[in-house]
Amino acid sequence: MQSPAVPELAHTHTRPIHWVATATAVAGMVALSSLMQPRAATAAQTPAPETKNAPAHIAPPDPAAVEFPLECGPVNVVVKKHAAGDLDGDGRPETVAAVHCDASMGTPPDGMYVLTQAAGAATPRVVATLVDPKDRTNVDDFAVREGEITAAILDYSSTDVPRCCPDVRKSVKWHWDNGAFVQSEPSGARSV
Repeated sequence: MQSPAVPELAHTHTRPIHWVATATAVAGMVALSSLMQPRAATAAQTPAPETKNAPAHIAPPDPAAVEFPLECGPVNVVVKKHAAGDLDGDGRPETVAAVHCDASMGTPPDGMYVLTQAAGAATPRVVATLVDPKDRTNVDDFAVREGEITAAILDYSSTDVPRCCPDVRKSVKWHWDNGAFVQSEPSGARSV
């Protein structure tokens, strides 16, 4: 066996005290890093620019503040769903709401209304009826996108079909045109 040219150095041998010192140093770094957290973000959002027609943010009409044209007798009106968007291009949002009477049994017919609220007005008002409850149909779902209202309406194929179980589903679309909402049926009716 050949002897090394350099004598062994004492600090190159690990002893238990070296492991204790290393563990203490690592624990100290972990503890210190947990205390040194980045500061909370403080960036503020800049407001959206105002348009010519209206301020940048106007709250849409609240359907809970509207008197809907429904005859519900002793039961309350239930807002089934609502969505908002600028439907007539004036820069102020309108709200579309599907509502019905809170019947304890059966499937009450829905009404679907467009609500608006003039600047400075205390309460919103109904400006259009898209689905009349007198038609005895139900609004399955609807959406407001890019100035259009699309809806899935449930109806009955005949008077023989029980009023609990609509058997026809049709897609309907409305858009604002020349001062009124114009209806179209993009895909026609189909059985459910």
